[in-house]
Amino acid sequence: MISHHIIMSSPIGFLKVSAENDRITSIDFVNEQIIEESDSPVLLQAKRQLEEYFAGKRKTFELPLEIKGTAFQQSVWKQLLKVPYGRTCSYQDIANQIENPKAVRAIGQANKANAFPIVIPCHRVIGKNQSLTGYAGKEIDKKETLLSLEEQYQ
Repeated sequence: MISHHIIMSSPIGFLKVSAENDRITSIDFVNEQIIEESDSPVLLQAKRQLEEYFAGKRKTFELPLEIKGTAFQQSVWKQLLKVPYGRTCSYQDIANQIENPKAVRAIGQANKANAFPIVIPCHRVIGKNQSLTGYAGKEIDKKETLLSLEEQYQ
């Protein structure tokens, strides 16, 4: 198993993109402020696509992801990929779309477990009352920045 990572700067802080065996395994928010490069083709592809997204030139991602999670989590993440760029939906909307209307809290937990923020756009899920609730723990400012960016480039 060959494991690589890069650390890149973004409008929402530094991102650590990790890969194993030519598949992206995670994107994490990190406090490190040292850019790290890699010559891994899949990491270079991920970095380029993320930079295009932040520049308003990319609305969807085409990356080989190593997605690991329960069947429920995967059904939530699959639904998140259907939320259009620049749009939002509520946790209740996602629960209804996966035909599990009482799973609102579980939807929140699945979002929290999403290893691919931005790429699997959990930032597009908001509270039923249109409030920006939970993102990457308590980093609602990142959610707000991502939604503003998408609104600007829509």
